Amino acid sequence: MHTRLYSSIAMLGVAPETRGSIAAVVESYRANGLFKRWPIQYIATRGDGTLVQRSVLLAKAGRDFGSMLAQHRRMAVHVHAAAGAGFWREAAFMGAALAAGCPLVVQLHGNGFDASIRWFLERAAAVCVPCEASRTWVKSMARNADVVLAPPPVAVAVPELPAKPNLVLFLGRLEAKKGIYDLLDAVAGLRAAVPDVRLVCAGDGDRIGVARYAERLGIADAVKFTGWVGPSGKRALLEHAAAFALPSYDEALPVSLLEAMSAGVPVVASPTGGIGEVVADDASGFLVAPGDKAGLERALRRLLIDRELAARVGAAARETARARFAPERALSVLENLYESLGVSASTERAPRVRQVPLRKAA
Repeated sequence: MHTRLYSSIAMLGVAPETRGSIAAVVESYRANGLFKRWPIQYIATRGDGTLVQRSVLLAKAGRDFGSMLAQHRRMAVHVHAAAGAGFWREAAFMGAALAAGCPLVVQLHGNGFDASIRWFLERAAAVCVPCEASRTWVKSMARNADVVLAPPPVAVAVPELPAKPNLVLFLGRLEAKKGIYDLLDAVAGLRAAVPDVRLVCAGDGDRIGVARYAERLGIADAVKFTGWVGPSGKRALLEHAAAFALPSYDEALPVSLLEAMSAGVPVVASPTGGIGEVVADDASGFLVAPGDKAGLERALRRLLIDRELAARVGAAARETARARFAPERALSVLENLYESLGVSASTERAPRVRQVPLRKAA
């Protein structure tokens, strides 16, 4: 029996509908009852918009957080942080929480972190990461940090279409390190075997540069840009996608990849970060080394030409996602953590769920 020390949780992160994985993860927490079962007050520290709008939101976050500290002298603080400026925007809140003696949970999203954040990792009550690769990195930076594997909760269901078009989907930022130019080369090579292949690029970034490269390759007619898409737009794209491609050079554990797997879309990705922990090559997806354009083209060709193979791979991907990233499993990790910190639940918590090791689930 744990002693109940805290009656409130301040959770800080991006505003709803903000672009990026943090908003998707937090929305899944909310949709699956975490905020109802636990005394969480969510404070948005960042959102999309103008500089003035972002400044106003940050100032409001500071006021709300200060009010919570004054009202709940004993509360836990859970901060969602991305690398770079995103982390240092949250640093003031983390520092205030530590100064007030609040147990601090730091949840890292994505990659790109460096040793400059060690001070916070060493002082946090727990550091939540999405995959084993991220856990290894944190332990290399802060040996004594209490690192918790907290995979993102994902549950994306799409209708089964009798026949999908030869559509390859890319969900991510349009930049070289995401492998988008390699993917364009692969699609250009595919045209001989699959003349009607189409590539849909959903995401922000260097759209002009990517479009110009597609023109140079002679495949501008086969490439469509949607810009950033929200949850409903993403489901519509996954419904019609025959394959999902993310030949990135550097990742942690991208939510977009897990969403594709959950939707039963066969994936082709690079085994960077935690991707190799969840995708079993030639079973629940295909793994291709970063920069291997020929390998990328071969894997996509197999999926587009052999639809029985694609169906088997997609079904295995869906089962992997269900076994490891279903909301009831992912949220159970956080609920166990809150309980271990001495937080009192608002209502009866969800039943405990046995966790499946990442590699076993794959």
